[in-house]
Amino acid sequence: MCFILVFLTQLLNIDTATENASVSLTNNGIVLAFAESTEQKNHASFVQIAIEKIIADTQITFNQINAIAVTNGPGSYTGLRVGLSSAKGLCYALQKPLILLNTLEVIATKIITTVNTSFNFKQSDFLVCPMIDARRMEVFMALYDTNLNPIIAPAALILTDESFKDELSINPIFFGGSGSNKLKEILNQPNAKFIDISYSASDMIGLSEEAFANSHFANLAYSEPYYLKEFYVPPSKNIYK
Repeated sequence: MCFILVFLTQLLNIDTATENASVSLTNNGIVLAFAESTEQKNHASFVQIAIEKIIADTQITFNQINAIAVTNGPGSYTGLRVGLSSAKGLCYALQKPLILLNTLEVIATKIITTVNTSFNFKQSDFLVCPMIDARRMEVFMALYDTNLNPIIAPAALILTDESFKDELSINPIFFGGSGSNKLKEILNQPNAKFIDISYSASDMIGLSEEAFANSHFANLAYSEPYYLKEFYVPPSKNIYK
């Protein structure tokens, strides 16, 4: 008689980095449950309710979750704090490991998947550039190959019609994410490809499972949001002067 051991990897994924907030529970590459909110101002109240509903719907206990993953930035300053504090609170309470994912890598994964299913390009023939709107003509961005090796490291970039000029002269680049429409309006380059995508906690599955398999866990005590750009607080006015 032969016995096959199946090791379950049940991960709770949390994303509150951008406009939408979402939570997913995954098991060995399969999304068991998913919840999403499009109300950006309600991220904090949504996350806890969504997690409790997902646990109830799947009838999986909190103790059966192997780890908790969260998009840790870049993104909305408030959103990043909401997501990380929720994830850290659960990890402390349940004694589970914490996985931090770069938001741009999650979006890049979604772009690559979309290109592979909808366009006739070989994996080695294009680059991907996820973009997150950072107001005005600024975006948070990075440039990756299809193995998520960074060609341009994550950065805050002010877009112009000269952006990515050198890179586009060599390779097609697929741009996606909430900031990509800004570039689409000003860039006229045949190698620039723009795709309309939205990502969610369900798209974290590949990266979070890879991190779990390799024990890439964050230090709970010292984990901070990856803002990429410092949060600016204008100086208060002294009304008594």
